[in-house]
Formats: sequence, structure tokens, C-alpha cells
Amino acid sequence: MRGYRNGSRTRTLTGTFGKTDITVPRARLQGADGATTEWKSKALRAYQRRTKAADALIASAYLSGTNTRRVRRALAALFGGAVGKDTVSRVWRKVQTDWDAWNARPLKDEPIVRLILDGTVVRVRLDKKATAISLLVVIGVREDGQKVLLAVKRMGGETTDAWRAVLDDLTSRGLRRPQFVIVDGGAGLACALAAVWNDVPVQRCTVHKHRNLLACAPERLHDEITADYTDMIYAATPQDIADRRKAFIRKWRLRHKAVADSLEEAGDALFAFAALPPSQWKSARTTNAIERLHEEFKRRIKTQTVLPSADTAAMLFWALLASGQIVMRKIDGWNTLSTVSSDQQKLDAAA
Repeated sequence: MRGYRNGSRTRTLTGTFGKTDITVPRARLQGADGATTEWKSKALRAYQRRTKAADALIASAYLSGTNTRRVRRALAALFGGAVGKDTVSRVWRKVQTDWDAWNARPLKDEPIVRLILDGTVVRVRLDKKATAISLLVVIGVREDGQKVLLAVKRMGGETTDAWRAVLDDLTSRGLRRPQFVIVDGGAGLACALAAVWNDVPVQRCTVHKHRNLLACAPERLHDEITADYTDMIYAATPQDIADRRKAFIRKWRLRHKAVADSLEEAGDALFAFAALPPSQWKSARTTNAIERLHEEFKRRIKTQTVLPSADTAAMLFWALLASGQIVMRKIDGWNTLSTVSSDQQKLDAAA
């Protein structure tokens, strides 16, 4: 592409650093037919007046329950008084539009191979009363190991019907059958998964099960249970895991039967990770990836004891990720995911 410079112009941009003037070059680009078009910057969009971080800050303040007038006052010092009620309203409308588009986006081209599902409880205002609701969250893991948020839905609880509605929405938008699913062990989610994908390997979170085991025994036995459980879960090979599982049940059936019963209740789902390459065991054993996301979300909203509504609770969760304020990294062992994916595709084709 050929062309020529045509001077420059000054643009004013408001960011978290306040107002600043930016000199933007002007140029004309010449096409193959000899006609020229104006060069447009990809870094600075046409009519852009604020950085994405500034818009995210305004939207986050509004989503957390602050009205437009209070947002303007709170951010006046930061933005040099450049934020008015109309600015806040425009930013909010754009966030709402982006949120609606995100919830309706097709998923058929998402190369998802693994799902991590869990719910978290937040307090919101319903009918002028503080009420606890559940946000049901689904994280997908792509073939390259990158974690992405697939869904966050506000529900009354983690019932089978609630989780089934979330899963049905994902499949209706084209989400393909995952190769592996990680859950916390809730009965409602287990039933919903069985109804949608009854042949997908499901891993029960080993951290949640550890808590269950400790809840079954007096505190004086906790250290001994933890030592035996850790020795079993973190064994080096599938055979070692199987041997120590038998030894754990045999020992604790005699020492404290409720502990053995609790472990047996989880069944093979507690050890589904052992069928994967060892490099993936760390990321597949637990729902820690989504638990950390819940913790970060609650840290961000801790100054708001009650969120203004159920809808804004889910939207704020999404907005913190969409704006880059919360970033998810690739899973451990991601470099072997493509191999497992290829092998699974061959099995599916043979079936």
C-alpha cells in the first residue's frame, strides 16, 4: 500500500490518567486503482473520547449501585470534571448493549474441550429487601488451554432445573460436546449434566470432597485424614492412586466409617483426572480456577454489602472480565490438550 502524509491533528482523550492531548498523523492511502482513501488509526477509533479502561471504571461504578450523579462526583477529580451524567448514561447503555450481545453470541466456532462449572452466592436487593441469589458460572477451556467465560446466569439456587436452563442455553447457541467437565459435586448440577451429556467424563472437585471428609469426623482426626487423602490424590500414577484409594477406604471404614462412606459416595468421579495425561492433573483435579474467579469478584464488590439488582450482579461479573480488570490465564498442561482432543475425535468418529 502506497500513500503520503497529510499533516496531523490533535485529539483529546480521557483516561484513568485524566485528560490528555494526542497528536494523530493524517495520511492518504493509494489503492491499486489509483484512488486514495484516508488512513484511519486502529489504535484510536473514530470519535473515541475515552479509553476502554475509563469506560470500564465508569460502568463498574454504576453497576455496583451508584447512580449517575454520584458517579460523576466520585470520578470528577480523576477525570478532571470531564464526566457528566450524559457520559455515564451513554457508557451504561453501551455496556448493556454489549452484555445483551454477549449473552446471545453463537458458540459453534468456540473450540471448547473442557468445562468448569460452579455457582456463587451474592446478596442483591429484591423488592426492597436484601436477598441471597446464586450466580451460575461456566468457564470453558479452549484447545490452546485458554480459559474463557461462557456464561454467568442469575438464578434462585443451584437446582437441577436452574443448571439445565444454563446448559440448554449453551447448547442451543452451538456449544459442542466437551471432552471433560469439572464440578463441585452438587446434586443439581450432576443431574443436569447427565441429562445433557450423559457420556462425558465428570471430575468431582477434590478440594470440595476433602472438606466433606473433614466435616464427617471430629477435629482430632482431621490431620490424619488430610495426610491419607493427600497421599492418595497426589499419588504419582493411576495404579498408585487406585491402591491408596482401597487402603484409605479399608482403614477409615474401621477408624471412622462416615469418612469412608463419604469417599465412596463420590465414586470414580473423584478420580476421573487420572485418565488424562499427568501434565493435566493439576488443572483437572479441582474447580480452583472458577473458585479464584468467585473470590476476585467478591473482593471487587466487598464495599457493596448488597448489589442493586440480580441483573446487575451477573452483568458486573461479566464486565470485570470483558474490560480486562480480571484476566484468566491458560491452564496447566495446556500443551497436551490438542493431543487429547485429536484422540477423542478419532474415538468419536469410530463410534
